[in-house]
This record gives sequence, structure tokens and C-alpha cells, in this order.
Amino acid sequence: MSDRLKALADAGVSIWLDDLSRERIETGNLADLVKERSVVGVTTNPTIFAAAIANGARYDDQVKALVADGAEVDKVIFELTTEDVRNACDILAPVAAATKDDGRVSIEVEPTLANDTEGTIASARALWAAVDRPNALIKIPATLEGLPAITAAIAAGISVNVTLIFSTERYRAVMDAYLTGLEQAKEAGLDLSTIRSVASFFVSRVDTEIDARLEKIGTSEAAALAGQAAVANARLAYGAFQEVFSGPRWQALAAAGANAQRPLWASTGVKNPAYPDTLYVTDLVVADTVNTMPEKTLNAFADHGEVTGDEVTGKAAEAQALFDQLAAVGVDLADVFTVLEVEGVDKFKVSWAELVETVQGQMDQVER
Repeated sequence: MSDRLKALADAGVSIWLDDLSRERIETGNLADLVKERSVVGVTTNPTIFAAAIANGARYDDQVKALVADGAEVDKVIFELTTEDVRNACDILAPVAAATKDDGRVSIEVEPTLANDTEGTIASARALWAAVDRPNALIKIPATLEGLPAITAAIAAGISVNVTLIFSTERYRAVMDAYLTGLEQAKEAGLDLSTIRSVASFFVSRVDTEIDARLEKIGTSEAAALAGQAAVANARLAYGAFQEVFSGPRWQALAAAGANAQRPLWASTGVKNPAYPDTLYVTDLVVADTVNTMPEKTLNAFADHGEVTGDEVTGKAAEAQALFDQLAAVGVDLADVFTVLEVEGVDKFKVSWAELVETVQGQMDQVER
């Protein structure tokens, strides 16, 4: 087992892999990562599935059977992806049994529904029923339309990974949606202890967007602020998490058996090669969080990552000071977060289109 990854886990960071394929499942690779690399969860998205399906023959038999049954492309995607997530959930089931919050595998609602509340709710219900594993998480985007869908899913007893969070303001709305869902679930007599949630706070894209704006501003003061906003933003988010999940509203739900909605650091692969490749892991070490990593980042941390203690708690004031400096040099932070959300939804849709094209190509080969 990697000592560095174990040290990260021992610091209270749950290591989740941001990747999944049938090859990982069937060759035992995923099970090996759990055993040897401290991996205790998995996240997926349409791009991950597109790559898996395009690069492996392990889906061929299922595609052939579905095509023979007359399935359309959306049905084929649904069946292929829920099959992988179900099997990954089974591999992670011992972790889920041994830990309070880990052993989870996430699958995303169709991205074209990001601004459709009722469609998202229906998609979440369908995915939850199809995977049919208690350690699954259904990914719902934190758009304005997604917020009531989060509440509805939680109220129905569906565990949720809230994705595409960029600002602390939206994160607070996400936490409110979660607590409201728990309150409704409690009112309906559901067992709150069975409901889990994480809030996926996107990291690297914040630096990408703000660094570009700082470069355009072009002053020495602006240049001095580069590469710091993403970590500061996450530290502010963690401060909000601590505040909400220590208040009286939460305490009443915790007394009824509810689980806290942990922050999850997503998009932790470094985009700028000038920055350390473990930046968004090392600088965000803090207990009660998840860091979901692409395998490249996981391997980098296993090789040379450092755990120097809690890098987040008590740093909200310092982070806010940086944000004040960013505003002072001319960065419109509200616009940054709006742009990132719009771009994020668009990227999700492009990702979905890529998956549809990939699967349709596989179906066309069968039909020929």
C-alpha cells in the first residue's frame, strides 16, 4: 500500500477515483486500488464512460443483446452505465459496510436535464432504481433548477452527489436543499441514516478562469495573485460547511440519525503545468472531506505527495482576504462563478453528446 496515500487517508481525506470502466471491474484493477491505494469510492461522468466504451471490447456482448432487443441509443447507454456502477458498488460494498460514509459509486443524471427540475428528478429515480445498490450516489448538478431536484431526491431516500458547485453562495444553497430534503424525509418516516450525500466543489477550473482574467489585467499586483484562488475558494467552502453542520438545524437532524453532507473536492487534476501536480490534494487536506482524483493525480500523490497536516481549518479569513484582493485588482468574482457554471453545464452536454456518439458507433458496428 502507498504510504503517502495512507497518510492522506489517515488525515481524514477519503480518496475516491474519478474513473471507471468495465475493464477495471473485470480485471480486478478496481479491487486492487481499494486494497493497495486506499481508494474508498468512485465517481463517473459521461466522458469517462465514453472512453471506457470506445477503448474496450468488454461491452460488445451487452451492446449486441440490447440492439437485438431493439433498444435505442439512450436505453443502451442507460443499461451499460448502470451495469458498471452496480458492479462497482458490489466491489465497494465491503468498504461501505466497514465505514460510515465511504464505499460509494456515483452516476450522473443525463446532463441535458441540468436546467429541468422535473426531468432531473425522474432521471435520478430511474438511475437509483436501476443500480439498486444502497452505496450508489446519483449526481445532480447544483444549477438553480437542480436545487429543488436535490431536495426531492433526498426526501425520497435517494443518496445524492451534488456536482458542479463553484461558489460558496451556491454551496450554501446546496446545503439548504439537502437539509430540507432530510426534513421532508424525516416527516415521511424514512430512516435518515440510510441517506448519504456529498457536495462536489470544483477546484482547478476556478484557477483556470481567474488566472486568465488576472493575466488580461496585466498588472504586477494581479500577477501576484495567480494560482491561489481555487484553494482559497475551497477553504471558504469548508468554513461554510463547518458553520452549517454545527448549527441547531443540523443538530436536530443528526439526532434523528442523519449523515452530514461532506465536501468533495472535484476537478483536482492540475490544468496548469507550472503548478505542482498534487496542488489540489496537498493544499486541501482536512478531515471529513473527499478528494476525487483522476488516476494520474492519484499516482502522482502516491509517488511524491506530502501530507503536512490540516491545510484548511482556520484559513477562511486568509482566503477571504485573497478574494478581497482579487476584487480590488478588478476580478468580477460573481461573473467568474456564473461563467464557470454555464461552461460546466455546456461541457456536461458536450460530454453526453460524445457518449451518445460513441455508443451509437458501437451499435452501428453490431448492426452491420
